[in-house]
Amino acid sequence: MTYMKDTASIRPGEDLDWTTLETYLQAAMPDLSGPMEVEQFFGGHANLTYLLRFEDRELVLRRPPFGKIAPGAHDMKREYRVLSKLNPFFPAAPKAFHFCADESIIGANFVIMERRKGIVARYRVPKEFQDLDNVEYRMTDALMRTEAAFHTVDVAEADLLDLGKPAGFVERQLAGAEKRWSLVETDPTPAMYKALEILGKDIPKAQAIALVHNDIKFDNCQFQPNNPDEITTMLDWDMCTIGDPLVDFGVSLSYWPDNHLKGIELPVVLHGNFPEKDVLIELYAKYSGYDLSRINWYQGLAYCKLAVILQQLYGRYLSGATKDKRMANLGEAAKAFAFVALQYAKTQ
Repeated sequence: MTYMKDTASIRPGEDLDWTTLETYLQAAMPDLSGPMEVEQFFGGHANLTYLLRFEDRELVLRRPPFGKIAPGAHDMKREYRVLSKLNPFFPAAPKAFHFCADESIIGANFVIMERRKGIVARYRVPKEFQDLDNVEYRMTDALMRTEAAFHTVDVAEADLLDLGKPAGFVERQLAGAEKRWSLVETDPTPAMYKALEILGKDIPKAQAIALVHNDIKFDNCQFQPNNPDEITTMLDWDMCTIGDPLVDFGVSLSYWPDNHLKGIELPVVLHGNFPEKDVLIELYAKYSGYDLSRINWYQGLAYCKLAVILQQLYGRYLSGATKDKRMANLGEAAKAFAFVALQYAKTQ
Protein backbone atom coordinates (compact mmCIF):
# COMPACT_ATOMS: atom_id res chain seq x y z
CA MET A 1 0.00 0.00 0.00
CA THR A 2 1.15 3.55 -0.73
CA TYR A 3 0.41 6.21 1.87
CA MET A 4 0.66 9.93 1.49
CA LYS A 5 3.43 11.26 3.74
CA ASP A 6 1.85 12.84 6.82
CA THR A 7 4.95 14.10 8.63
CA ALA A 8 7.56 16.79 8.07
CA SER A 9 10.48 18.38 9.88
CA ILE A 10 9.79 20.04 13.23
CA ARG A 11 8.04 23.42 12.98
CA PRO A 12 10.03 26.42 14.28
CA GLY A 13 9.68 26.77 18.04
CA GLU A 14 8.20 23.30 18.54
CA ASP A 15 11.35 21.28 19.21
CA LEU A 16 11.46 19.34 22.48
CA ASP A 17 14.32 17.99 24.59
CA TRP A 18 14.87 14.95 22.40
CA THR A 19 17.90 13.64 24.28
CA THR A 20 16.08 13.55 27.61
CA LEU A 21 13.01 12.05 25.96
CA GLU A 22 15.00 9.27 24.29
CA THR A 23 16.72 8.34 27.56
CA TYR A 24 13.39 8.33 29.39
CA LEU A 25 11.55 6.22 26.82
CA GLN A 26 14.25 3.58 26.53
CA ALA A 27 14.03 3.13 30.32
CA ALA A 28 10.23 3.24 30.48
CA MET A 29 9.70 1.02 27.40
CA PRO A 30 12.59 -1.50 27.39
CA ASP A 31 11.51 -3.09 24.10
CA LEU A 32 12.67 0.02 22.21
CA SER A 33 16.11 -0.14 20.62
CA GLY A 34 18.31 1.94 18.38
CA PRO A 35 18.61 5.72 18.09
CA MET A 36 15.41 7.77 18.08
CA GLU A 37 14.43 9.73 14.97
CA VAL A 38 11.74 12.41 15.15
CA GLU A 39 9.35 14.08 12.72
CA GLN A 40 6.23 16.14 13.30
CA PHE A 41 2.73 15.45 12.02
CA PHE A 42 1.32 18.37 10.09
CA GLY A 43 -2.32 19.34 10.40
CA GLY A 44 -4.03 20.01 13.71
CA HIS A 45 -4.07 23.35 15.48
CA ALA A 46 -3.59 22.56 19.17
CA ASN A 47 -1.95 19.45 20.61
CA LEU A 48 1.57 18.77 19.36
CA THR A 49 1.96 15.38 17.72
CA TYR A 50 5.29 13.80 16.79
CA LEU A 51 6.39 10.60 15.06
CA LEU A 52 9.11 8.73 16.97
CA ARG A 53 11.05 6.07 15.07
CA PHE A 54 13.18 3.43 16.81
CA GLU A 55 14.76 1.24 14.11
CA ASP A 56 11.73 -0.41 12.46
CA ARG A 57 9.17 0.60 15.10
CA GLU A 58 7.14 3.79 14.87
CA LEU A 59 5.27 5.41 17.75
CA VAL A 60 3.27 8.61 18.21
CA LEU A 61 3.87 11.13 20.98
CA ARG A 62 1.15 13.65 21.83
CA ARG A 63 1.49 16.51 24.30
CA PRO A 64 -0.42 19.73 25.02
CA PRO A 65 0.48 22.92 23.12
CA PHE A 66 2.87 25.49 24.52
CA GLY A 67 1.52 28.43 26.48
CA LYS A 68 -1.35 28.81 28.91
CA ILE A 69 -3.81 25.90 28.81
CA ALA A 70 -7.53 26.28 29.50
CA PRO A 71 -8.71 24.23 32.51
CA GLY A 72 -9.55 20.66 31.46
CA ALA A 73 -8.23 21.11 27.92
CA HIS A 74 -5.56 19.02 26.17
CA ASP A 75 -5.84 16.23 28.75
CA MET A 76 -3.25 13.61 27.85
CA LYS A 77 -4.02 11.53 30.94
CA ARG A 78 -7.63 11.29 29.79
CA GLU A 79 -6.50 10.32 26.30
CA TYR A 80 -4.42 7.52 27.75
CA ARG A 81 -7.28 6.28 29.96
CA VAL A 82 -9.57 6.01 26.94
CA LEU A 83 -7.13 4.47 24.48
CA SER A 84 -5.75 1.94 26.94
CA LYS A 85 -9.24 0.36 27.12
CA LEU A 86 -11.29 1.22 24.03
CA ASN A 87 -9.63 -0.62 21.12
CA PRO A 88 -11.24 -4.07 21.71
CA PHE A 89 -14.69 -2.46 21.53
CA PHE A 90 -14.00 0.15 18.86
CA PRO A 91 -11.11 -0.91 16.59
CA ALA A 92 -10.77 2.59 15.09
CA ALA A 93 -9.27 3.71 18.42
CA PRO A 94 -5.45 3.36 18.43
CA LYS A 95 -3.78 1.48 21.27
CA ALA A 96 -2.02 3.53 23.95
CA PHE A 97 1.23 2.20 25.44
CA HIS A 98 2.50 4.71 27.99
CA PHE A 99 1.58 7.88 29.87
CA CYS A 100 4.18 10.18 31.42
CA ALA A 101 3.11 12.67 34.09
CA ASP A 102 6.64 13.96 34.67
CA GLU A 103 6.67 17.39 33.02
CA SER A 104 10.44 17.71 33.43
CA ILE A 105 10.99 15.33 30.50
CA ILE A 106 9.63 17.52 27.67
CA GLY A 107 7.92 20.36 29.53
CA ALA A 108 4.47 18.74 29.72
CA ASN A 109 2.88 15.37 30.32
CA PHE A 110 2.47 13.17 27.26
CA VAL A 111 1.12 9.92 25.90
CA ILE A 112 2.80 7.36 23.64
CA MET A 113 0.53 5.43 21.32
CA GLU A 114 0.32 3.18 18.32
CA ARG A 115 1.25 4.62 14.93
CA ARG A 116 -1.60 4.28 12.43
CA LYS A 117 -1.35 5.03 8.72
CA GLY A 118 -4.10 6.07 6.35
CA ILE A 119 -5.57 8.84 4.24
CA VAL A 120 -6.70 12.00 6.04
CA ALA A 121 -9.18 14.43 4.47
CA ARG A 122 -8.28 17.96 5.54
CA TYR A 123 -11.46 19.94 4.76
CA ARG A 124 -11.72 18.57 1.22
CA VAL A 125 -11.52 15.33 -0.79
CA PRO A 126 -7.91 14.09 -0.60
CA LYS A 127 -6.11 13.79 -3.91
CA GLU A 128 -5.90 10.00 -3.49
CA PHE A 129 -9.73 9.83 -3.77
CA GLN A 130 -10.45 12.51 -6.34
CA ASP A 131 -10.93 10.13 -9.29
CA LEU A 132 -13.27 7.75 -7.46
CA ASP A 133 -17.01 7.62 -8.15
CA ASN A 134 -19.50 9.25 -5.78
CA VAL A 135 -16.62 9.87 -3.39
CA GLU A 136 -18.12 12.66 -1.27
CA TYR A 137 -21.19 10.60 -0.40
CA ARG A 138 -19.11 7.50 0.29
CA MET A 139 -16.80 9.39 2.65
CA THR A 140 -19.79 10.92 4.40
CA ASP A 141 -21.49 7.55 4.82
CA ALA A 142 -18.28 6.10 6.27
CA LEU A 143 -18.02 8.94 8.77
CA MET A 144 -21.62 8.53 9.89
CA ARG A 145 -21.28 4.73 10.26
CA THR A 146 -18.10 5.17 12.29
CA GLU A 147 -19.58 7.85 14.52
CA ALA A 148 -22.74 5.83 15.14
CA ALA A 149 -20.65 2.74 15.96
CA PHE A 150 -18.65 4.76 18.47
CA HIS A 151 -21.79 6.19 20.07
CA THR A 152 -23.30 2.74 20.54
CA VAL A 153 -20.29 1.20 22.31
CA ASP A 154 -21.35 -0.32 25.64
CA VAL A 155 -19.65 2.08 28.05
CA ALA A 156 -19.88 -0.31 30.99
CA GLU A 157 -18.45 -3.23 29.04
CA ALA A 158 -15.54 -1.03 27.94
CA ASP A 159 -14.93 -0.16 31.62
CA LEU A 160 -15.18 3.57 30.96
CA LEU A 161 -18.13 4.54 33.16
CA ASP A 162 -15.75 6.46 35.43
CA LEU A 163 -14.68 8.70 32.54
CA GLY A 164 -17.26 11.37 33.31
CA LYS A 165 -20.53 12.27 35.01
CA PRO A 166 -23.42 11.96 32.55
CA ALA A 167 -25.91 13.58 34.93
CA GLY A 168 -25.95 17.30 34.12
CA PHE A 169 -23.56 16.78 31.21
CA VAL A 170 -25.28 19.15 28.78
CA GLU A 171 -25.84 21.80 31.44
CA ARG A 172 -22.11 21.75 32.18
CA GLN A 173 -21.36 22.04 28.47
CA LEU A 174 -23.39 25.24 28.28
CA ALA A 175 -21.92 26.72 31.44
CA GLY A 176 -18.41 25.75 30.41
CA ALA A 177 -18.76 27.35 26.98
CA GLU A 178 -19.90 30.63 28.53
CA LYS A 179 -17.11 30.63 31.12
CA ARG A 180 -14.37 29.83 28.61
CA TRP A 181 -15.66 32.43 26.15
CA SER A 182 -15.60 35.11 28.83
CA LEU A 183 -11.96 34.26 29.53
CA VAL A 184 -10.77 34.48 25.92
CA GLU A 185 -13.12 37.02 24.27
CA THR A 186 -11.14 39.77 22.57
CA ASP A 187 -14.02 41.72 20.97
CA PRO A 188 -17.60 42.06 22.28
CA THR A 189 -19.74 39.31 20.71
CA PRO A 190 -23.36 39.61 21.95
CA ALA A 191 -24.52 36.77 19.67
CA MET A 192 -22.57 34.27 21.74
CA TYR A 193 -24.22 35.17 25.04
CA LYS A 194 -27.70 35.37 23.47
CA ALA A 195 -27.33 31.93 21.89
CA LEU A 196 -26.28 30.38 25.21
CA GLU A 197 -29.17 32.10 26.99
CA ILE A 198 -31.77 30.72 24.55
CA LEU A 199 -30.29 27.21 24.57
CA GLY A 200 -30.35 27.13 28.36
CA LYS A 201 -34.11 27.62 28.49
CA ASP A 202 -35.08 24.23 26.97
CA ILE A 203 -32.39 21.56 27.27
CA PRO A 204 -33.20 18.19 25.63
CA LYS A 205 -33.12 15.01 27.70
CA ALA A 206 -30.32 12.62 26.69
CA GLN A 207 -31.48 9.44 24.96
CA ALA A 208 -28.45 7.43 26.06
CA ILE A 209 -25.28 7.50 28.10
CA ALA A 210 -22.56 7.16 25.50
CA LEU A 211 -18.94 7.90 24.83
CA VAL A 212 -18.47 11.46 23.55
CA HIS A 213 -15.33 12.21 21.55
CA ASN A 214 -16.00 15.98 21.21
CA ASP A 215 -14.30 16.47 17.81
CA ILE A 216 -15.37 13.87 15.24
CA LYS A 217 -14.58 15.17 11.76
CA PHE A 218 -12.72 14.03 8.65
CA ASP A 219 -9.29 15.33 9.63
CA ASN A 220 -9.49 13.41 12.91
CA CYS A 221 -9.98 10.19 10.95
CA GLN A 222 -7.92 8.01 8.63
CA PHE A 223 -9.36 6.17 5.62
CA GLN A 224 -8.07 3.02 4.01
CA PRO A 225 -6.00 3.91 0.90
CA ASN A 226 -8.15 3.87 -2.26
CA ASN A 227 -11.22 3.15 -0.15
CA PRO A 228 -13.46 6.06 0.86
CA ASP A 229 -15.95 3.57 2.31
CA GLU A 230 -13.85 2.58 5.31
CA ILE A 231 -12.48 4.65 8.18
CA THR A 232 -9.78 2.68 9.96
CA THR A 233 -8.73 5.15 12.66
CA MET A 234 -10.19 7.93 14.77
CA LEU A 235 -7.66 10.35 16.28
CA ASP A 236 -7.46 13.10 18.93
CA TRP A 237 -8.94 11.62 22.13
CA ASP A 238 -7.97 14.12 24.82
CA MET A 239 -11.51 15.51 25.25
CA CYS A 240 -13.31 12.14 25.34
CA THR A 241 -15.92 11.69 28.08
CA ILE A 242 -19.36 10.16 28.59
CA GLY A 243 -22.63 11.98 28.13
CA ASP A 244 -25.24 12.75 25.47
CA PRO A 245 -24.09 11.38 22.09
CA LEU A 246 -26.03 14.02 20.16
CA VAL A 247 -23.73 16.67 21.59
CA ASP A 248 -20.96 14.88 19.69
CA PHE A 249 -22.98 14.58 16.50
CA GLY A 250 -23.82 18.28 16.67
CA VAL A 251 -20.09 19.05 16.71
CA SER A 252 -19.61 16.94 13.57
CA LEU A 253 -22.37 18.89 11.83
CA SER A 254 -20.74 22.19 12.78
CA TYR A 255 -17.77 21.44 10.51
CA TRP A 256 -20.07 20.94 7.53
CA PRO A 257 -21.01 23.60 4.95
CA ASP A 258 -23.98 25.56 6.26
CA ASN A 259 -26.38 27.96 4.55
CA HIS A 260 -25.82 30.52 7.32
CA LEU A 261 -22.13 30.67 6.34
CA LYS A 262 -22.55 31.23 2.60
CA GLY A 263 -20.16 33.85 1.33
CA ILE A 264 -17.93 33.62 4.41
CA GLU A 265 -14.48 32.08 3.86
CA LEU A 266 -13.56 29.99 6.89
CA PRO A 267 -10.48 27.79 7.31
CA VAL A 268 -12.25 25.10 9.36
CA VAL A 269 -15.29 24.27 7.22
CA LEU A 270 -15.41 21.41 4.75
CA HIS A 271 -15.12 22.34 1.06
CA GLY A 272 -16.42 20.39 -1.94
CA ASN A 273 -19.57 18.74 -3.27
CA PHE A 274 -20.45 16.92 -0.08
CA PRO A 275 -24.04 15.99 0.79
CA GLU A 276 -26.21 18.50 2.61
CA LYS A 277 -26.54 18.25 6.37
CA ASP A 278 -29.98 16.63 6.00
CA VAL A 279 -28.28 13.60 4.46
CA LEU A 280 -25.90 13.30 7.41
CA ILE A 281 -28.81 13.52 9.82
CA GLU A 282 -30.68 10.78 7.93
CA LEU A 283 -27.63 8.49 7.80
CA TYR A 284 -26.69 8.97 11.44
CA ALA A 285 -30.28 8.33 12.55
CA LYS A 286 -30.35 5.12 10.52
CA TYR A 287 -27.06 3.79 11.89
CA SER A 288 -27.49 4.91 15.51
CA GLY A 289 -31.22 4.56 16.09
CA TYR A 290 -31.40 7.92 17.89
CA ASP A 291 -34.22 10.45 17.49
CA LEU A 292 -32.86 13.61 15.87
CA SER A 293 -35.98 15.78 16.04
CA ARG A 294 -34.12 18.35 18.21
CA ILE A 295 -30.87 18.34 16.32
CA ASN A 296 -30.99 22.12 15.80
CA TRP A 297 -30.57 22.60 19.55
CA TYR A 298 -27.45 20.46 19.46
CA GLN A 299 -26.15 22.36 16.45
CA GLY A 300 -26.56 25.63 18.34
CA LEU A 301 -24.50 24.27 21.21
CA ALA A 302 -21.90 22.90 18.83
CA TYR A 303 -21.34 26.24 17.12
CA CYS A 304 -20.92 27.88 20.52
CA LYS A 305 -18.28 25.31 21.47
CA LEU A 306 -16.48 25.64 18.15
CA ALA A 307 -16.43 29.42 18.49
CA VAL A 308 -14.79 29.01 21.92
CA ILE A 309 -12.12 26.67 20.57
CA LEU A 310 -11.25 28.99 17.68
CA GLN A 311 -11.12 31.99 20.00
CA GLN A 312 -8.78 30.09 22.35
CA LEU A 313 -6.47 29.30 19.44
CA TYR A 314 -6.63 32.91 18.26
CA GLY A 315 -5.74 34.06 21.76
CA ARG A 316 -2.68 31.84 21.76
CA TYR A 317 -1.61 33.47 18.47
CA LEU A 318 -2.16 36.99 19.83
CA SER A 319 -0.18 36.20 22.99
CA GLY A 320 2.76 34.85 21.01
CA ALA A 321 2.39 31.34 22.46
CA THR A 322 2.37 30.08 18.87
CA LYS A 323 3.67 31.56 15.61
CA ASP A 324 1.42 29.31 13.51
CA LYS A 325 0.03 31.78 10.94
CA ARG A 326 -2.98 29.52 10.29
CA MET A 327 -4.41 30.93 13.53
CA ALA A 328 -4.22 34.59 12.53
CA ASN A 329 -7.78 34.67 11.10
CA LEU A 330 -9.46 32.43 13.66
CA GLY A 331 -10.82 35.39 15.62
CA GLU A 332 -13.13 36.31 12.72
CA ALA A 333 -14.07 32.65 12.30
CA ALA A 334 -15.07 32.51 15.98
CA LYS A 335 -17.40 35.48 15.53
CA ALA A 336 -18.99 33.85 12.48
CA PHE A 337 -19.71 30.67 14.40
CA ALA A 338 -21.21 32.61 17.31
CA PHE A 339 -23.61 34.18 14.79
CA VAL A 340 -24.57 30.75 13.41
CA ALA A 341 -25.06 29.40 16.94
CA LEU A 342 -27.65 32.10 17.51
CA GLN A 343 -29.52 31.22 14.31
CA TYR A 344 -29.84 27.58 15.38
CA ALA A 345 -30.79 28.54 18.93
CA LYS A 346 -33.66 30.58 17.54
CA THR A 347 -34.98 27.65 15.45
CA GLN A 348 -34.54 24.76 17.88
